[in-house]
Amino acid sequence: VLQWLHKAECLFTNGTEKVRLVVRFIYNREEFLMFDSNVGHFVGFTPLGEKNAKKWNSDSAIKEFMRAHVDRCRHNYEVPASITVERR
Repeated sequence: VLQWLHKAECLFTNGTEKVRLVVRFIYNREEFLMFDSNVGHFVGFTPLGEKNAKKWNSDSAIKEFMRAHVDRCRHNYEVPASITVERR
């Protein structure tokens, strides 16, 4: 059985004042590649991950696409927060 997992985490500090996006790429229970918006580029943890990180870091369109996800995180936080947090 082969497993491919792509997991994105939006981490918030003080509401949406500071938003951090961490995207993990996992193959057969081993994380091989990660994008962290605080770092601003992909980091490989295995030979396959290092190869992909080098390729994707050299592509400005992919890096810009990943950085744009931070704004999506912020938007996805603000929609439910306007309903739940402000009701208190």
